[in-house]
Amino acid sequence: MALTAEQLRIAAEIDAATQKLARAGQDDVTIFAGMADHMADFKWLMDVSKQGDMDELGRRFAGFHHYARILETIAAGIQSGAMKAPR
Repeated sequence: MALTAEQLRIAAEIDAATQKLARAGQDDVTIFAGMADHMADFKWLMDVSKQGDMDELGRRFAGFHHYARILETIAAGIQSGAMKAPR
């Protein structure tokens, strides 16, 4: 897996922003809301990444992994009907 410099740069930015919020004691819902400006970049990473790339970014960047898990949890909640999709 050869991650590009752009993938690494974006993942590092998401990592830093997530970790900053977590260190400030924010819960996952607050982190989700606070990361709204990074959602398009995360989506771009998902779109351009090859199989295994997102897992590798998560292994390299703990904050990136944390944000991905938050998004995964929210998506599952919306899909199950436990949460309403934001409009």
